[in-house]
Amino acid sequence: RGARGAPGRKETSFSIGLQVLFPFLLAGFGTVAAGMVLDIVQHWDVFKYVTEVFILVPALLGLKGNLEMTLASRLSTAANIGQMDTPKELWKMITGNMALIQVQATVVGFLASIAAVVFGWIPDGHFSVEHAVLLCASSVATAFIASLVLGMIMIGVIIGSRKMGINPDNVATPIAASLGDLITLALLSGISWGLYKELESKAYVNPLVCAFFISLLPIWIVVAKRNSATREVLYSGWEPVIIAMAISSVGGLILDRTVSDPNFAGMAVFTPVINGVGGNLVAVQASRISTYLHMSGVPGDSPETAPRKCPSPCSTFCSPDVNSRSARVLFLLVVPGHLVFLYTISSMQGGHTTLTLIFIVFYMTAALLQVLILLYIADWMVHWMWGRDLDPDNFSIPYLTALGDLIGTGLLALSFHVLWLIGDRDSDVGD
Repeated sequence: RGARGAPGRKETSFSIGLQVLFPFLLAGFGTVAAGMVLDIVQHWDVFKYVTEVFILVPALLGLKGNLEMTLASRLSTAANIGQMDTPKELWKMITGNMALIQVQATVVGFLASIAAVVFGWIPDGHFSVEHAVLLCASSVATAFIASLVLGMIMIGVIIGSRKMGINPDNVATPIAASLGDLITLALLSGISWGLYKELESKAYVNPLVCAFFISLLPIWIVVAKRNSATREVLYSGWEPVIIAMAISSVGGLILDRTVSDPNFAGMAVFTPVINGVGGNLVAVQASRISTYLHMSGVPGDSPETAPRKCPSPCSTFCSPDVNSRSARVLFLLVVPGHLVFLYTISSMQGGHTTLTLIFIVFYMTAALLQVLILLYIADWMVHWMWGRDLDPDNFSIPYLTALGDLIGTGLLALSFHVLWLIGDRDSDVGD
């Protein structure tokens, strides 16, 4: 079981940082691009008149954590423990996992649209059937297409990483994060805009789009069910995906309520960045811990490395253990990484917020607190799931990235509100 790239005691903080740095920056620039896209499209008619689309944003961007990053973690572990060494095993893992994420993407996309309709209806008390069908069609089509494209990319990355002797755990999840936000947000914006344009003259297009993608479900279910590698996840993997979608939707409700106010329109460009960076870092840590545990046994075993109770912050961040070293490295990447991303946004004249010193201090505080909380929860959650016979590759990352969306969006909204109250305002907000 000793694989070339598996995390072990020989990895130093420097080697961990070196392997994670490039994918981390790549992921960060992907989230910056997604933020720039959201900053532009928030002024489109579909976002102004069907504001529930904002609720879909964290839920669908969270699919990278629910599906693609979980797929990357699952395949990384399989590659590290020798389950993808032969062409037959490789093909079996590819077909089963691709079918599985198409099932999950379609169902989660449909449920996310229902959550958006409900969360949009509760505060305003207004319900539109046309808007509800638009949200359903946009969400399902976006989830399906994004998962298909990203799933194929993830498989290529993991196979390439193994051939180059690189640990896929350090590379696959950040790349999923970098491409996931940009591709998903671009698809959501384009599809929802196109379907919104068809509402007046061709109202039947929206229900047809929704029905087409849902009708493909039985095919994917049959393929995933026939594969022993994905059959169990097909039956038991729904709870984390659906709960994570609900958690992300609450973050979407916060985004909708905040960005809809012209005074806080500047928040749009930073939301994918802070959420993407936090989710990216915690996914790397969760994937590494999961692989480390898989190297010593199977879920349900209780090796000495798996604590039964909540770990202390000192054991999570300050112990000589390899996973503690990686937690320190990932946490230390937050400030320099976000400074680079903020500078990039500023140089591209993105957003509606001037990067004053006080804004950077509040933003960095929110980002550091978010990642600190997520890394601690990851240390506890992965070991807790392992001790209860649950494979962390399938269960932990959806929860962690969804919590990252909720915590990141909440802390960012709080920062913007506090900055507004203390007078750090821009005359160009809402332009």
